[in-house]
Amino acid sequence: MKFNKVRWGIIGCGDVTEVKSGPAFQKIKNSELVAVMRRTGELAKDYAIRHHVPKWYDDADALINDPNVDAIYIATPPGSHKEYTMKAAKAGKPVYVEKPMALNFDECKEMIDACEGAHVPLYVAYYRRALPRFVKVKELLENKEIGDVRFVSTTQYQKASEDVKDLQNLPWRLQPELSGGGLFFDLASHTLDLLDFLLGPIKEVKGFASNQAGYYHAEDIVTGTYQFESRIHGVGNWCFSAFDDVDVNEIVGSNGKITFSTFGNDSIVLTTASGTEQWNYEAPQHVHQPLVETIVADLTGGGGKCPSTGVTGARTNWVMGEIR
Repeated sequence: MKFNKVRWGIIGCGDVTEVKSGPAFQKIKNSELVAVMRRTGELAKDYAIRHHVPKWYDDADALINDPNVDAIYIATPPGSHKEYTMKAAKAGKPVYVEKPMALNFDECKEMIDACEGAHVPLYVAYYRRALPRFVKVKELLENKEIGDVRFVSTTQYQKASEDVKDLQNLPWRLQPELSGGGLFFDLASHTLDLLDFLLGPIKEVKGFASNQAGYYHAEDIVTGTYQFESRIHGVGNWCFSAFDDVDVNEIVGSNGKITFSTFGNDSIVLTTASGTEQWNYEAPQHVHQPLVETIVADLTGGGGKCPSTGVTGARTNWVMGEIR
């Protein structure tokens, strides 16, 4: 399946599509955003006007079956990812789906099977796999700058925001029927997918999940341990009702360590017996753009391969399910 130009349609043109992803489809060579959909038609129309998109819909089926739409970007909450992926696959159209990939691992498997059966590619929006700062971390590891990797530790915690304290008006991210879980599911998925990208698949997982603060029903603290197929060990602690905000990953090897954050623009720090080195990277304006460039290259035969697929995305869902 190759295209001269990929004409995209977006299902769910909400906040994530305003800057992070949507404009990227317009700026990449051989890529074009031709249609958007939102259940509230006036909001879809407003988005289309502001972003100079030719068509808008309030019905997902109409967008999916539009003959002028080649590929579908699903930017809705995870609760509808499987439904729209199955429909897009049936229509024979490649799928780029937001993360987390689905509500659970079983849904991920159904999505993979549907796309494989329809012979259409399935990509997942773990865009950090293509960002220069994380490609640099991978390069340091592959060049054995810290020797053989022994273990990785993740510490991520943050203060509880005011919008999580009203049970009657919770954000969708804290409604498991829409999101698949709580903030761990939404945020830790980025880190766990990064670890898969940097260190390979995780093969064994154990963990504990609890709700300590009681602001909502989903878990607000998670502790996990895991072993990678490469025999590297890992441990992660995530808390969403702490006194401060911290975001630190540390990969320790036989000759040094690499320290970096998942969400911040902190320096990547390499520490060895020779001292320390640092690298700084600014996030691109449209953070999805480097990953979408790999997708467009794949779909147009431009070379390269997208590093975030249904198979890799499903592995992250599996790890989160095992921890929780």
